[in-house]
Amino acid sequence: MTGSLLEAASERVLVRNVVRATGPIARMVGLLGRTRMRADEGMWFDRCSSIHTLGMRMTIDVVFLDEEGVVVAVEAAVKPHRPWVAARGARSVLELAEGNAARQGIAKGMRLTVQWNSRTSS
Repeated sequence: MTGSLLEAASERVLVRNVVRATGPIARMVGLLGRTRMRADEGMWFDRCSSIHTLGMRMTIDVVFLDEEGVVVAVEAAVKPHRPWVAARGARSVLELAEGNAARQGIAKGMRLTVQWNSRTSS
């Protein structure tokens, strides 16, 4: 499933092509095998408070959100091969291209929404 990441207050599109990792295989594989992400790409993990970058071949930004879609932490430039990256209070995780969180102004306290196809979800 794909959608667009929006800043909830302004409805400004931050990332146009967000893929929702559904099912155990998609969640386990995530971005493994990829060597780069474009600025308009992201990967969303529901019901998740931590990720790993074991086996990854690129540096990414990681955004942690609570159950309301409010950013609780941003980890910029997370290098490959980290066994654990987490944030207290997170209920979903968004992986972005390195530097994209800062370029889009994503910061702690901001509320984000993902518009999946024709419906909206936090």
